[in-house]
Amino acid sequence: MTTTATPTTSAPPPTRRAVSALAEARHLSFWAENAAPIGLVVLVVVFSILSPTFLTLGNIQAMLVAGAILVILAVAQSFVITTGGIDLSISATMTIGAVGFGLAFQAGLPFWPAAVVGVLSATVIGVANGLLIAKGKVTDFIATLGTLGVATGAALILTDGKPISVFSPELLRLTTGKIGFVGYPFVVALVVGVLAWVVMFRTRYGLHVQAVGGSEEASVANGVKAPRVRIAVYVWAAALAGMASLLLVARIGAAEPAINTNYLLNSIAAVVLGGVSLSGGRAKIVGPILGALLLTALSNGLTLLAVSQFYQPLAVGLVVVLAALLTRFQKR
Repeated sequence: MTTTATPTTSAPPPTRRAVSALAEARHLSFWAENAAPIGLVVLVVVFSILSPTFLTLGNIQAMLVAGAILVILAVAQSFVITTGGIDLSISATMTIGAVGFGLAFQAGLPFWPAAVVGVLSATVIGVANGLLIAKGKVTDFIATLGTLGVATGAALILTDGKPISVFSPELLRLTTGKIGFVGYPFVVALVVGVLAWVVMFRTRYGLHVQAVGGSEEASVANGVKAPRVRIAVYVWAAALAGMASLLLVARIGAAEPAINTNYLLNSIAAVVLGGVSLSGGRAKIVGPILGALLLTALSNGLTLLAVSQFYQPLAVGLVVVLAALLTRFQKR
Protein backbone atom coordinates (compact mmCIF):
# COMPACT_ATOMS: atom_id res chain seq x y z
CA MET A 1 0.00 0.00 0.00
CA THR A 2 1.53 3.24 -1.08
CA THR A 3 1.08 6.48 0.78
CA THR A 4 1.36 9.90 -0.70
CA ALA A 5 3.07 12.54 1.35
CA THR A 6 0.96 15.57 1.97
CA PRO A 7 2.71 18.80 1.02
CA THR A 8 3.60 20.96 3.98
CA THR A 9 3.86 24.69 3.92
CA SER A 10 6.92 26.15 5.52
CA ALA A 11 7.86 29.68 6.37
CA PRO A 12 9.79 31.50 3.67
CA PRO A 13 13.56 31.38 4.17
CA PRO A 14 15.25 34.41 5.76
CA THR A 15 16.67 35.57 2.43
CA ARG A 16 13.21 35.61 0.89
CA ARG A 17 11.81 37.53 3.87
CA ALA A 18 14.65 40.05 3.59
CA VAL A 19 14.01 40.53 -0.12
CA SER A 20 10.29 41.00 0.58
CA ALA A 21 11.07 43.60 3.27
CA LEU A 22 13.38 45.49 0.92
CA ALA A 23 10.75 45.43 -1.82
CA GLU A 24 8.18 46.84 0.59
CA ALA A 25 10.60 49.56 1.71
CA ARG A 26 10.88 50.75 -1.88
CA HIS A 27 7.26 51.86 -1.83
CA LEU A 28 6.28 55.21 -0.39
CA SER A 29 3.49 53.52 1.56
CA PHE A 30 6.14 51.92 3.81
CA TRP A 31 7.55 55.33 4.72
CA ALA A 32 4.08 56.78 5.14
CA GLU A 33 3.04 54.00 7.52
CA ASN A 34 6.21 54.31 9.60
CA ALA A 35 7.03 58.03 9.42
CA ALA A 36 7.03 58.53 13.21
CA PRO A 37 9.30 55.62 14.27
CA ILE A 38 11.66 56.10 11.32
CA GLY A 39 11.87 59.85 11.89
CA LEU A 40 12.46 59.37 15.62
CA VAL A 41 15.31 56.92 15.00
CA VAL A 42 16.89 59.25 12.44
CA LEU A 43 16.68 62.22 14.81
CA VAL A 44 18.20 60.25 17.67
CA VAL A 45 21.12 59.13 15.50
CA VAL A 46 21.74 62.61 14.04
CA PHE A 47 21.49 64.52 17.31
CA SER A 48 23.55 61.95 19.23
CA ILE A 49 26.34 62.50 16.68
CA LEU A 50 26.07 66.29 16.71
CA SER A 51 25.63 66.67 20.49
CA PRO A 52 27.36 64.40 23.04
CA THR A 53 24.79 65.33 25.70
CA PHE A 54 21.72 64.32 23.68
CA LEU A 55 21.68 60.65 24.75
CA THR A 56 22.76 61.24 28.34
CA LEU A 57 20.42 59.86 30.99
CA GLY A 58 19.61 63.32 32.33
CA ASN A 59 18.62 64.64 28.91
CA ILE A 60 16.51 61.59 28.12
CA GLN A 61 14.67 62.05 31.41
CA ALA A 62 14.14 65.73 30.63
CA MET A 63 12.77 64.92 27.17
CA LEU A 64 10.32 62.35 28.51
CA VAL A 65 9.03 64.78 31.14
CA ALA A 66 8.78 67.59 28.58
CA GLY A 67 7.00 65.34 26.10
CA ALA A 68 4.41 63.97 28.56
CA ILE A 69 1.94 66.83 28.02
CA LEU A 70 2.18 66.59 24.25
CA VAL A 71 1.74 62.80 24.37
CA ILE A 72 -1.55 63.18 26.28
CA LEU A 73 -2.80 65.89 23.93
CA ALA A 74 -1.83 63.81 20.87
CA VAL A 75 -3.80 60.85 22.24
CA ALA A 76 -6.79 63.12 22.85
CA GLN A 77 -6.55 64.60 19.37
CA SER A 78 -6.27 61.09 17.85
CA PHE A 79 -9.79 60.16 18.97
CA VAL A 80 -11.23 63.35 17.52
CA ILE A 81 -9.36 63.09 14.21
CA THR A 82 -10.29 59.41 13.84
CA THR A 83 -13.93 60.53 13.61
CA GLY A 84 -12.94 62.94 10.83
CA GLY A 85 -13.03 65.99 13.12
CA ILE A 86 -10.43 68.27 14.63
CA ASP A 87 -10.16 70.12 17.95
CA LEU A 88 -8.63 73.57 17.59
CA SER A 89 -9.57 74.44 21.17
CA ILE A 90 -7.45 71.79 22.88
CA SER A 91 -4.68 74.11 24.09
CA ALA A 92 -7.22 76.69 25.31
CA THR A 93 -9.09 73.86 27.04
CA MET A 94 -5.88 72.94 28.82
CA THR A 95 -5.51 76.59 29.86
CA ILE A 96 -9.04 76.63 31.31
CA GLY A 97 -8.25 73.42 33.20
CA ALA A 98 -5.13 75.01 34.68
CA VAL A 99 -7.01 78.17 35.67
CA GLY A 100 -9.87 76.16 37.19
CA PHE A 101 -7.39 74.16 39.25
CA GLY A 102 -5.46 77.29 40.28
CA LEU A 103 -8.57 79.19 41.38
CA ALA A 104 -9.93 76.20 43.32
CA PHE A 105 -6.61 75.66 45.06
CA GLN A 106 -6.30 79.37 45.80
CA ALA A 107 -9.80 79.28 47.33
CA GLY A 108 -8.61 76.71 49.87
CA LEU A 109 -9.55 73.37 48.35
CA PRO A 110 -7.05 70.51 48.91
CA PHE A 111 -5.01 69.33 45.94
CA TRP A 112 -7.18 66.43 44.73
CA PRO A 113 -10.56 68.21 44.89
CA ALA A 114 -8.92 71.19 43.14
CA ALA A 115 -7.57 68.81 40.49
CA VAL A 116 -11.09 67.46 39.92
CA VAL A 117 -12.34 71.05 39.49
CA GLY A 118 -9.60 71.65 36.92
CA VAL A 119 -10.48 68.55 34.88
CA LEU A 120 -14.21 69.34 35.04
CA SER A 121 -13.54 72.94 33.97
CA ALA A 122 -11.80 71.65 30.88
CA THR A 123 -14.51 69.05 30.25
CA VAL A 124 -17.13 71.81 29.97
CA ILE A 125 -15.39 73.00 26.80
CA GLY A 126 -15.52 69.47 25.42
CA VAL A 127 -19.24 69.21 26.12
CA ALA A 128 -19.81 72.51 24.31
CA ASN A 129 -17.74 71.32 21.34
CA GLY A 130 -19.59 68.02 21.13
CA LEU A 131 -23.07 69.56 21.34
CA LEU A 132 -22.27 72.27 18.80
CA ILE A 133 -20.90 69.73 16.32
CA ALA A 134 -23.19 66.73 16.85
CA LYS A 135 -26.46 68.47 17.69
CA GLY A 136 -26.01 72.00 16.35
CA LYS A 137 -24.47 70.72 13.07
CA VAL A 138 -21.74 73.37 13.26
CA THR A 139 -18.58 72.31 11.44
CA ASP A 140 -15.82 71.14 13.76
CA PHE A 141 -13.42 73.80 12.52
CA ILE A 142 -15.79 76.69 13.31
CA ALA A 143 -17.12 75.21 16.56
CA THR A 144 -13.71 74.54 18.09
CA LEU A 145 -12.32 77.82 16.77
CA GLY A 146 -15.16 79.60 18.56
CA THR A 147 -14.67 77.73 21.84
CA LEU A 148 -10.94 78.45 21.56
CA GLY A 149 -11.75 82.15 21.69
CA VAL A 150 -14.29 81.71 24.50
CA ALA A 151 -11.92 79.62 26.62
CA THR A 152 -9.01 82.00 26.03
CA GLY A 153 -11.08 85.02 27.00
CA ALA A 154 -12.59 83.27 30.03
CA ALA A 155 -9.15 82.31 31.34
CA LEU A 156 -7.92 85.89 31.07
CA ILE A 157 -11.08 87.34 32.64
CA LEU A 158 -11.13 84.91 35.59
CA THR A 159 -7.48 85.62 36.45
CA ASP A 160 -7.32 89.26 35.37
CA GLY A 161 -4.54 88.10 33.07
CA LYS A 162 -2.24 87.18 35.96
CA PRO A 163 -0.68 83.76 36.65
CA ILE A 164 -1.88 81.96 39.78
CA SER A 165 1.07 80.61 41.76
CA VAL A 166 0.48 77.15 43.19
CA PHE A 167 2.66 75.58 45.89
CA SER A 168 1.68 72.05 46.78
CA PRO A 169 3.59 68.95 48.00
CA GLU A 170 1.58 66.85 45.53
CA LEU A 171 2.64 69.03 42.62
CA LEU A 172 6.25 68.92 43.78
CA ARG A 173 6.06 65.15 44.00
CA LEU A 174 4.52 65.00 40.53
CA THR A 175 7.38 67.12 39.19
CA THR A 176 10.30 65.35 40.89
CA GLY A 177 9.01 61.80 41.48
CA LYS A 178 10.27 58.88 39.40
CA ILE A 179 9.66 55.23 38.80
CA GLY A 180 13.11 53.95 37.96
CA PHE A 181 14.56 56.65 35.76
CA VAL A 182 11.19 57.66 34.28
CA GLY A 183 9.53 60.72 35.79
CA TYR A 184 5.94 60.64 37.02
CA PRO A 185 4.66 62.94 34.21
CA PHE A 186 5.70 60.45 31.54
CA VAL A 187 4.37 57.54 33.60
CA VAL A 188 0.99 59.30 33.62
CA ALA A 189 1.23 59.87 29.85
CA LEU A 190 2.17 56.22 29.30
CA VAL A 191 -0.81 55.01 31.34
CA VAL A 192 -3.08 57.31 29.31
CA GLY A 193 -1.62 55.90 26.10
CA VAL A 194 -2.14 52.27 27.16
CA LEU A 195 -5.73 52.89 28.26
CA ALA A 196 -6.44 54.79 25.04
CA TRP A 197 -5.10 51.87 22.97
CA VAL A 198 -7.32 49.43 24.85
CA VAL A 199 -10.38 51.66 24.40
CA MET A 200 -9.72 52.26 20.71
CA PHE A 201 -8.91 48.70 19.66
CA ARG A 202 -10.48 46.44 22.29
CA THR A 203 -13.88 47.99 23.01
CA ARG A 204 -17.10 48.49 21.10
CA TYR A 205 -16.83 52.24 21.64
CA GLY A 206 -13.47 52.32 19.85
CA LEU A 207 -14.94 50.37 16.97
CA HIS A 208 -17.78 52.90 16.77
CA VAL A 209 -15.28 55.79 16.73
CA GLN A 210 -13.53 54.26 13.74
CA ALA A 211 -16.82 53.43 12.03
CA VAL A 212 -18.13 56.99 12.34
CA GLY A 213 -14.89 58.32 10.88
CA GLY A 214 -14.95 55.83 8.02
CA SER A 215 -18.54 56.49 6.99
CA GLU A 216 -21.06 58.09 9.29
CA GLU A 217 -23.99 57.06 7.09
CA ALA A 218 -22.92 53.42 7.04
CA SER A 219 -22.29 53.40 10.79
CA VAL A 220 -25.75 54.84 11.50
CA ALA A 221 -27.27 52.23 9.21
CA ASN A 222 -25.58 49.58 11.35
CA GLY A 223 -27.02 50.97 14.56
CA VAL A 224 -24.20 53.23 15.73
CA LYS A 225 -25.40 56.38 17.48
CA ALA A 226 -23.04 58.73 15.67
CA PRO A 227 -24.00 61.95 17.53
CA ARG A 228 -23.25 60.31 20.89
CA VAL A 229 -19.91 59.06 19.61
CA ARG A 230 -18.94 62.52 18.37
CA ILE A 231 -19.96 64.18 21.63
CA ALA A 232 -18.01 61.59 23.60
CA VAL A 233 -14.73 62.05 21.68
CA TYR A 234 -14.76 65.80 22.30
CA VAL A 235 -15.62 65.32 25.97
CA TRP A 236 -12.84 62.79 26.48
CA ALA A 237 -10.38 64.95 24.55
CA ALA A 238 -11.21 67.88 26.84
CA ALA A 239 -10.93 65.71 29.97
CA LEU A 240 -7.48 64.55 28.86
CA ALA A 241 -6.53 68.19 28.18
CA GLY A 242 -7.64 68.92 31.76
CA MET A 243 -5.39 66.14 33.00
CA ALA A 244 -2.51 67.54 30.94
CA SER A 245 -3.14 70.95 32.53
CA LEU A 246 -2.19 69.51 35.92
CA LEU A 247 1.15 68.39 34.50
CA LEU A 248 1.61 71.86 33.00
CA VAL A 249 0.93 73.57 36.33
CA ALA A 250 3.29 71.15 38.06
CA ARG A 251 5.99 71.90 35.51
CA ILE A 252 5.88 75.71 35.68
CA GLY A 253 4.57 76.10 39.24
CA ALA A 254 1.66 78.30 38.26
CA ALA A 255 -1.67 78.32 36.44
CA GLU A 256 -0.83 80.46 33.42
CA PRO A 257 -3.89 82.09 31.75
CA ALA A 258 -2.07 82.81 28.47
CA ILE A 259 -2.72 80.17 25.82
CA ASN A 260 0.24 78.27 24.35
CA THR A 261 -0.68 77.62 20.71
CA ASN A 262 2.40 75.41 20.24
CA TYR A 263 0.56 72.62 22.03
CA LEU A 264 -2.33 72.89 19.58
CA LEU A 265 -0.15 72.84 16.49
CA ASN A 266 2.14 70.11 17.80
CA SER A 267 -0.73 67.87 18.91
CA ILE A 268 -2.12 67.89 15.38
CA ALA A 269 1.39 67.47 13.97
CA ALA A 270 2.03 64.44 16.18
CA VAL A 271 -1.20 62.80 14.99
CA VAL A 272 -0.29 63.41 11.34
CA LEU A 273 3.20 62.05 11.90
CA GLY A 274 1.66 59.06 13.65
CA GLY A 275 -0.24 58.03 10.53
CA VAL A 276 -3.79 58.94 11.53
CA SER A 277 -5.79 60.01 8.49
CA LEU A 278 -7.14 63.55 8.71
CA SER A 279 -10.17 62.39 6.73
CA GLY A 280 -11.10 59.98 9.52
CA GLY A 281 -11.64 56.25 9.86
CA ARG A 282 -8.00 55.36 10.41
CA ALA A 283 -7.06 55.01 14.07
CA LYS A 284 -3.65 54.81 15.69
CA ILE A 285 -2.42 55.43 19.21
CA VAL A 286 1.21 54.32 19.25
CA GLY A 287 1.99 56.35 16.13
CA PRO A 288 0.84 59.69 17.57
CA ILE A 289 2.73 58.96 20.80
CA LEU A 290 5.90 58.39 18.80
CA GLY A 291 5.09 61.52 16.79
CA ALA A 292 4.88 63.53 20.01
CA LEU A 293 8.23 62.12 21.15
CA LEU A 294 9.72 62.92 17.74
CA LEU A 295 8.66 66.58 17.98
CA THR A 296 9.98 66.76 21.55
CA ALA A 297 13.31 65.27 20.48
CA LEU A 298 13.48 67.69 17.55
CA SER A 299 12.96 70.71 19.80
CA ASN A 300 15.40 69.39 22.40
CA GLY A 301 18.09 68.60 19.85
CA LEU A 302 17.85 72.00 18.19
CA THR A 303 18.11 73.65 21.61
CA LEU A 304 21.22 71.64 22.48
CA LEU A 305 22.77 72.72 19.17
CA ALA A 306 22.06 76.36 20.10
CA VAL A 307 19.75 76.81 17.11
CA SER A 308 17.65 79.95 17.46
CA GLN A 309 14.12 79.49 18.78
CA PHE A 310 12.90 81.23 15.63
CA TYR A 311 13.96 78.26 13.49
CA GLN A 312 12.25 75.58 15.59
CA PRO A 313 8.69 76.23 14.32
CA LEU A 314 10.12 76.20 10.81
CA ALA A 315 11.65 72.76 11.39
CA VAL A 316 8.43 71.41 12.91
CA GLY A 317 6.41 72.82 10.02
CA LEU A 318 8.65 71.18 7.42
CA VAL A 319 8.43 67.83 9.18
CA VAL A 320 4.64 68.04 9.33
CA VAL A 321 4.29 69.02 5.67
CA LEU A 322 6.48 66.08 4.68
CA ALA A 323 4.40 63.72 6.83
CA ALA A 324 1.18 65.11 5.35
CA LEU A 325 2.50 64.48 1.84
CA LEU A 326 3.41 60.92 2.78
CA THR A 327 -0.13 60.23 4.04
CA ARG A 328 -1.26 60.31 0.43
CA PHE A 329 0.54 56.99 -0.02
CA GLN A 330 -0.81 55.22 3.03
CA LYS A 331 -2.40 51.83 2.46
CA ARG A 332 -6.18 51.97 2.49
